[in-house]
Amino acid sequence: MQLNSNLRPSFSYPPQSWVSLSLICCMVTLYSNGIRFSISDLSPPKTRLLRCLYRERAAISLFDALNASSSSGPLVFPPDVITQVSRTLARFKSIADDYGVPTEHISVLATEAMRKAENAASMLDAILEASGLGVHILAPEVETLFGAMGARSGFTSVNGLFLDLGGGSVQMTYLNSSVDGYEMAAAQSGKSLPFGAAKLIKILEDGETEAQVTAVNTLQGGMRDAFAKLQQQFPSLRDTETNGGSTGIDIYLCGGGFRGYGSILMHTDAIQPYPIPGIGAYTVQGSYFSRTKVMRKVNGEYDEKIFGMSKRRRQQFPAIATVVEALIDAIPQIRTATFCSGGNREGALFMKLPKAVREENPLPLLHQVGDKMELEVLQSVVDIMQSSLPTNVNFSNIPTVFSLGLGPLFINSIWARAGEPGDANAAFELHQAVTRDPSAPSFTHQARAILGLTLCSRWAASLGPIDKLLYANLQKLAARANPEANFWSKYIGTVAGLVAMICPTKPGTPDKLKKLLRLSSTLKNGKTKEKLQLVVSLSPAAHRALDPQDLESLFKNVGKHQNDVDKTERKVEIVVEKFDF
Repeated sequence: MQLNSNLRPSFSYPPQSWVSLSLICCMVTLYSNGIRFSISDLSPPKTRLLRCLYRERAAISLFDALNASSSSGPLVFPPDVITQVSRTLARFKSIADDYGVPTEHISVLATEAMRKAENAASMLDAILEASGLGVHILAPEVETLFGAMGARSGFTSVNGLFLDLGGGSVQMTYLNSSVDGYEMAAAQSGKSLPFGAAKLIKILEDGETEAQVTAVNTLQGGMRDAFAKLQQQFPSLRDTETNGGSTGIDIYLCGGGFRGYGSILMHTDAIQPYPIPGIGAYTVQGSYFSRTKVMRKVNGEYDEKIFGMSKRRRQQFPAIATVVEALIDAIPQIRTATFCSGGNREGALFMKLPKAVREENPLPLLHQVGDKMELEVLQSVVDIMQSSLPTNVNFSNIPTVFSLGLGPLFINSIWARAGEPGDANAAFELHQAVTRDPSAPSFTHQARAILGLTLCSRWAASLGPIDKLLYANLQKLAARANPEANFWSKYIGTVAGLVAMICPTKPGTPDKLKKLLRLSSTLKNGKTKEKLQLVVSLSPAAHRALDPQDLESLFKNVGKHQNDVDKTERKVEIVVEKFDF
């Protein structure tokens, strides 16, 4: 498939100018349910983060405007809507100018409503005259590509079905980022069905019974057919008819309609209040995702505001649930469902990037290393910290700050705010992990929970009642990945506190810590419970300056069954030695 040449990057990434290149881009997307405008900074070295500098949404429903015309006549945009849209685009162009965005870095995309309108040319002419901007009306396969890649951009790697539910249509495709050429394969194999939330709710509310039945049957058949064709094309999807154990398909959902469904799932989540406010990267088990009847009831009976759900989205919810039910009917077993904040905007930006940049892990970019010396110091601390983990434990399925790619963020925070009270720092780290960098790709809910819990434990401090609730709910979230996650978060955080006690200032050279201490540990079987023995080898000077009992006291609560969340009981034994370095 060939993309319109105007949709390709209008700028390049020559290696010789990589460090100094500055790229500010503007993206406008005319969706069926509204118009989204954003300005993003793609400047290296943080290009992969797709940092958004400004965003705004105009609540102009192009779908409603089309359907305001006669039901028996052509689908056309009324003159007042054309004027409203063109003026909105002119305003957005003015904002882009104020941010210094070059005109050639401004892209305007349109989706289903513009494809259907018979007077789309009049809309395009009005926009061009008012703003000087041309509009690219996306073909369904290109919309599928951008939607899927926008969702994919939020993760380091993916393997699963990607669906995008907008106002006018729903798309399905498959992505496996470990396969060469997966981007174009996703676009070429994707299927677009004309059953967006706005379009389907109109049929369900206003249509005759026969029309409603026909629409639902067509939607269900289209979903089944789309999935069957994807199974034929991609071998990894072929053996999903039999289920059991941990088998099943991971699905990734983007678009306002699916995010609305995710918001109601979060509203009724067993963890209450749910500790992470953003819907992006919210993941649920397939069995919970499939409880559409419960979610329909909640939407219909809950009178107060549901976080993340607008009045319009709640009105469309019966249509959203109908699409979800068609999806559930089409797929034999859904293992997990992950909701994505990215969409066409992120997808179009993501496709501008070189492949090597697209595929890198974005999390280390959240803490940018200044120079080679800082990088070496950072690595030396990571090495010391990781040496405290027992070599006879398999950590492949246990999430830690290191396995999740959060090492730089974690290490950089060990010595931060050292002049503030420990209690305040412990609370600060919990809230900081929940709210920092809300749009950062790959910063999943699990990663935020693990980072917050680990850094909170670094201060070995008390929490107030409101923060105890946040701490407990983050523990519940971490435990969903692995029951061991909470123990190791607390242990690693406490080791960080031990390192900071031995070395109160952040090391200035890579060998600073190596001259002060060495760590090693072994997990042993005890009479009643396991014992983790941590050997702390100190330099003679450090050994004279520190009381071993102070070091031991740091770990007194690690591994003790103190609440109903962390059920891991494991004794941590500290052995302090003097070692002549």
